[in-house]
Parts: sequence; C-alpha cells; structure tokens
Amino acid sequence: MEHKIELHCHCREVSHCADADTALVAKKYLEAGYSTIVLTNHFNWDTMRGWGDETYEAFVTRYVQAAEKLRECLGDKITVLLGMEIRFSSNWNDYLVYGMTPEFLHAHPDMLDMDLGSFRQLVNENGMLLFQAHPFRFGMTTTNPNYLDGIESHNGHPHHNSNNDIAEAWATKYNLLRSAGSDYHHERDVPTSGVISSHPITTQEELLSLLRSGDFKIIE
Repeated sequence: MEHKIELHCHCREVSHCADADTALVAKKYLEAGYSTIVLTNHFNWDTMRGWGDETYEAFVTRYVQAAEKLRECLGDKITVLLGMEIRFSSNWNDYLVYGMTPEFLHAHPDMLDMDLGSFRQLVNENGMLLFQAHPFRFGMTTTNPNYLDGIESHNGHPHHNSNNDIAEAWATKYNLLRSAGSDYHHERDVPTSGVISSHPITTQEELLSLLRSGDFKIIE
C-alpha cells in the first residue's frame, strides 16, 4: 500500500504568507489522499513580530497550537507531525527541520539568534534533520553542504520557480538527503507534491528513518 507524505505545508494561523486556514488544509489533504502532513510553518523574527507576540514563548504557543488545531480537524484520518521552516537574520534562506517537538521549541529560546553552523550542531545533538528549502529559488544563497543533512530537491509551489532540476543535481553532487513538498499556502491551490512511502508514517521517529533511508518516491 502506498502512503502520501507531505513534507512542506503552511497555514494562516502562523504563516502570514498563507491564506488557507487549518480547516481548509484538512479538507484539501483529505481530498488529495495524503496519509501524513508535516506542518512546517515559518519560524522567524518577522513572523513572530508580525503577530505582535511580545515574547518568544507566546509565539511558540501559537506555533504549536496550529498543529494541534490541524490534528483536531483531521482526527485519525491523517497523521499531523510538527515541523519547521526556520530563517535566520543573515539572509533569506529557509531551512526545513524534521523531528521537531514542542519541548525542543520551549527549551531553546535563543535559536533564532544563532547562525546556521550553531543551529546545525543543535539539530544534530537532538537527533533531528536539517534540509535547505527550495535552495535555488531566486533570492536564496548557496549553503555549505556540510551544514546540511539534505535539500528539498523538489518544491511544488505553483507560483515560484524553484529550479528543482538544479536542486536535484546539487543533492547528487554532494550526496545529500532529499525531501519534497507542495509548499502549500493558498486557498486556490491543491497539494501536489511530497513523497510516497510503502509504509505509514505516524511518528517523528518513523519520519526521520524514512528521510535517512531515502526509501521513498518523490511526487513531482
């Protein structure tokens, strides 16, 4: 049996660039036949300040509650896992983090002030995985592959040219892990990408194992 896994998804309860709320996200992914959604809302100072959240803890609460709300919308129909699309102050690059937990977020209020190298070490210490999102989209900066576990070799956002062919070539050249996702944001769009697994992904541990193995088919 095949299981469709979304690895890049946003909702408007956190991500300002999204206009689809969790109820609509649930509806779209049920219609599209997905088994698991990794909710990777934006996590950066601009997003936090845009909501007027006065403390890091308030933003983390908002962030975690969005995933909980999506779980409530879906019940046991689709598994929802917490992820992250983080951006630091040094440039416009975005990084997808897999294996995320609320406990990790609460325990590291200084991570948005880190540089990529320091954050990479933190990710390693906590057994998570770090991928650069849409690394060859206009405005992105090439990242030292030693700081990455992988890259998003296929980004399915219909309103951006992510130069996926270059991302795939880069993954091959530097022997990086691959991920793929719809980068879903908008009411008018439908989720179209992600990966297909031969077995269900219901926990963070299963997700990390799948990504490390590469034993999946990318949905293009």
